[in-house]
Amino acid sequence: MNLKPSKNLEMLPPYLFTKINQLKKEAYEKKLDVIDLGMGNPDHPTPAHIVDRLCDTVKHHKNTHRYPQAKGMPKFRKAVSQWMSKRFGVDIDPENEVLSLIGSKEGIAHLCMAYLNPGDIALVCDPAYPSHFNGPILAGAKIHSMPLLAKNNYLPDFTKIPQNVLKKAKIMFLNYPNNPTAAIVEDNNFWNEAINFCKKNNILLVSDNAYSEITFGDYRAPSIFEFEGAKDVALEFHSFSKSFNMAGWRLGWVCGSKKLLYPLEKLKSFIDYGSPTFMQLAGVAALLGDDSPVREIANTYQRRMKKLSNGLNKLGYNAPQTKATMYVWAEFPPELKKEGSLKLCEDLLRKTGVAISPGIGFGKHGEGFARISLVTHDRRFHDALLRIAQWTKNYKK
Repeated sequence: MNLKPSKNLEMLPPYLFTKINQLKKEAYEKKLDVIDLGMGNPDHPTPAHIVDRLCDTVKHHKNTHRYPQAKGMPKFRKAVSQWMSKRFGVDIDPENEVLSLIGSKEGIAHLCMAYLNPGDIALVCDPAYPSHFNGPILAGAKIHSMPLLAKNNYLPDFTKIPQNVLKKAKIMFLNYPNNPTAAIVEDNNFWNEAINFCKKNNILLVSDNAYSEITFGDYRAPSIFEFEGAKDVALEFHSFSKSFNMAGWRLGWVCGSKKLLYPLEKLKSFIDYGSPTFMQLAGVAALLGDDSPVREIANTYQRRMKKLSNGLNKLGYNAPQTKATMYVWAEFPPELKKEGSLKLCEDLLRKTGVAISPGIGFGKHGEGFARISLVTHDRRFHDALLRIAQWTKNYKK
């Protein structure tokens, strides 16, 4: 037999983290002491009260082992509504404006399948979280890249999108606090501009707000629904993975108007049964419980960010301190950049055991950079910097 996968699947490059994992496997086989700063995979455990709720539910409430409600159980959707009100001051109808997800990554991919047709265009930031461009490609759509450049504070310039693109554009993805650049929106007029732009051009605005709670100091990320007119045009995705160290639990939600949510709800009803009920009840405990663990998680990332940023800057990298996320977006020294970020990251891992993500894996405008995840014990960053320092010195020779 000569069976081939779909053309859409073949259009995708190898998944970035699959390549990194293969290189890590080779490093382990060589007995290297691997410091894994590649994937944004939290290293601390899920807060105890969330785990306790899960265990109690699984043990004592056997009905939660049955098929869940595809759109999410009422108690979960109500908890989301209460959390959105408390955190952002926005009103979300739990009955019609919340949909549970098996993680926001799943939701974004399925949203593309629900909305995009072959020939449609998705407006995607570059660099971007890979699902923002992989999802549209799998749905058969085309990508128009919106460059994120340091000189523009890593914000897209909507005026640079050609009219012939806008005629076919159907979805725009925005992600702030941003993965991979760790950028935030300093001037909230940007959100008003984005909302008005998408209204004018009949484009669904997708706000991927997975890092809303990983913020530092006095900065707090907003919800898009804090801005007038957002419900007419926008959906917002949230995840438990980063805020509550629940990456492996696969739980999230999307909220927005009933009209905009319905296509995704309909699609998911044919494809999956939603997140398990016992998982959703643990999510309720996360949303309505003590929020001090969330601040502790953010404080941990801030502490690590400062140490890594300061250390890399001393080595000739351009790694600004950030106000949010669990990443440092580091620009390689000029004399190294010509080698290409993929080659540099592969060489670093093979020779030192330090795994970081090449910027090119997030889009062509990520070339020359690396995304470094803050996901190992504080003491290990000292070791990582020592190895990067020696590797950088040797590579420059």
